[in-house]
Amino acid sequence: MKKIRILIITLITIVSAQAQTKVGDATLPNTIKFNGENLIINGAGLREKLFFDIYAGGLYLKQKNNKAAVAELDETMAVKVHILSGMMTRKKMASALRSGFIKSTNNNTALLQDRIEKFIGFVSEEIEVGQVFDMVYEKGKGSVLYKNGVEKGFVEGLDFKKALFNIWLGNDPVDKGLKNEMLGN
Repeated sequence: MKKIRILIITLITIVSAQAQTKVGDATLPNTIKFNGENLIINGAGLREKLFFDIYAGGLYLKQKNNKAAVAELDETMAVKVHILSGMMTRKKMASALRSGFIKSTNNNTALLQDRIEKFIGFVSEEIEVGQVFDMVYEKGKGSVLYKNGVEKGFVEGLDFKKALFNIWLGNDPVDKGLKNEMLGN
């Protein structure tokens, strides 16, 4: 009987470990659910700056896809950002998002500017190590920001979604290594 218990505990541990992806000091789930749709981790990596791990980022899709053009699709998907460093403050995240939108749109933010500021406004509280932000495009709703699983707000428009996801997946991403890791390359 004791051997059976040990075997069961071992199997549960193995299955639990396989349901997560370790990225630096963060553990990202292999599956998440938004908008009633199951998403699987496509790839994950670290955003590093000056030898510091700033955050772990994961791309979640309905099915695996290693093409950056996935950012253009009108389907539910998510980028999960797990904060690993106190260097990431609310002010720095706002600045990074603004810069990311400029790069992802080739400096053509005029039509998106009000929505960009609205989205950035959802990051209204100071950021702490260990917090998790989910930037989710929910088909039929828009781009939603969740902080630790709580919805902070959303912005409508497929054009906005494309610009948001191209911060990580576009031609001039925030981090080329992270882009490749998110795409599973």
